[in-house]
Amino acid sequence: MGAACDHEHPDCRPGLAEVERTLAAVEGQCAAEGERMTAPRRRVLELLLAAGEPVKAYDLIARFGADGQAAKPPTVYRALEFLERRGVVHRIASISAYVACTSAADDARAHAAAFLICDCCGATEEVAVAGGEAFLEAAASAGYSIERTTIEGHGRCPACRVAV
Repeated sequence: MGAACDHEHPDCRPGLAEVERTLAAVEGQCAAEGERMTAPRRRVLELLLAAGEPVKAYDLIARFGADGQAAKPPTVYRALEFLERRGVVHRIASISAYVACTSAADDARAHAAAFLICDCCGATEEVAVAGGEAFLEAAASAGYSIERTTIEGHGRCPACRVAV
């Protein structure tokens, strides 16, 4: 998304080793469950992990090819749908962007994703919310099968609050 403000922000992008560890873990989970982590799925997840921030689908399409070649939109959207269904990627509706899940949950699909979104710089942080599990349990008690839950809170991050 990039900073829209003119003050300093910490670089929150993960290192190459962390990206590779996460990719390997997701590939292992997929294999254990009989799913395939295809090259396009891996590339989309790699781009999201390396960004360390929400990325719009069309930016993923533009960055997809290692040689600067853009991907065909259906390739990226199918990969995003698969990764979102697995719980390793979340869609943040209010900013029309996708972000890699940072939850430490054993099964990322079993949590309610909650995001703090800075309206100044665009920084986004996934946080645990009290009551997320209670919401999922209430849904199950009512006979619902929740596939994903995303909570979005907009405001200003600490760096933007201090700079104002």
